[in-house]
Amino acid sequence: MDIEFGLDTFGDITRDADGQLLTAAQTIRNIVAQAELADSVGVDFFGVGEHHRTEFAVSAPEMVLAAIASKTQRIRLGTAVTVLSSDDPVRVFERFATLDAVSSGRAEVVLGRGSFIESFPLFGFDLRDYEALFEEKLELFVELLKEQPVIWSGTMRPSLEGADVFPKTENGLRTWVGVGGSPESVVRVARHGLGLMLAIIGGPAARFKPFVDLYHRSVTTFGTTEHPIAVHSPGHIAATDEEAWEAAYPGFESMNSTIGKERGWPPYSRARFQNDVGEAGAIYSGSPERVAEKIAGTIRTLGIGRFDLKYATGTLGHDQMMRSIELYGTEVIPRVRELLA
Repeated sequence: MDIEFGLDTFGDITRDADGQLLTAAQTIRNIVAQAELADSVGVDFFGVGEHHRTEFAVSAPEMVLAAIASKTQRIRLGTAVTVLSSDDPVRVFERFATLDAVSSGRAEVVLGRGSFIESFPLFGFDLRDYEALFEEKLELFVELLKEQPVIWSGTMRPSLEGADVFPKTENGLRTWVGVGGSPESVVRVARHGLGLMLAIIGGPAARFKPFVDLYHRSVTTFGTTEHPIAVHSPGHIAATDEEAWEAAYPGFESMNSTIGKERGWPPYSRARFQNDVGEAGAIYSGSPERVAEKIAGTIRTLGIGRFDLKYATGTLGHDQMMRSIELYGTEVIPRVRELLA
């Protein structure tokens, strides 16, 4: 299988060399520069996440991706993820069809329910409808992907009676669904014939093998199209393990402590971080050789077709992320291909 390698960012607000937080505007400009570098070093995909809170700069990823499209040549561009539940499927399709046009067919979309819930009250949605919103809107989005007049009715938005949506794409819109580990979600992805993007942010990759097997069985049961499975996991790369870990830990500690207070997680520690960067954890951080070996092991274990490294976490600096991207493209990806061959 021809494995694809991607990079994802949530647009985390980072610090400068003096330890001062950057503005959201500068963070967004840095993301464009990071994507340009990723394109130049051979990365296959660049994903930008959607959030609506103070720690993250990007609330409209399609705008950032359009800017990236104008400065890159070959890299595919998408989200990580688009919160479909609190958006309108018609507008989501139109925005990504437009991105596909300006990027000459390089657009993808990764849809999700959203593990962060700020967009629901912001756009007037009731969290009690969390599951129903995603189910109905995903059904409509699948109809829109056919790029034919749509007849659809549901309870969460007005019905459509032969509605046509523009612009049309030239070769279709590649669509994934981000899943955190719910069997029901995996089955839903297979039922709709979409790509499965597994967000592995804790524990060893092997514990997700049952979900991979479930996807394959479900595709067979439903008779839908089977797509390569992708994995999204965090990490950071530097010349040595120690350099990578020293750079990455403050960002992971900052993000986990902030989000953890809201979600009731235990305090983050250096001991937990060291466990997470080991074989039993989901952080792909260290020297190029260490990261390459861990990625290759995940690909072998799960039989996936794409690996996306979430290279930005917390307050990790722009220069450090740029070096990580460079090493990912020039050393890690070629080494993974060698190991798999």
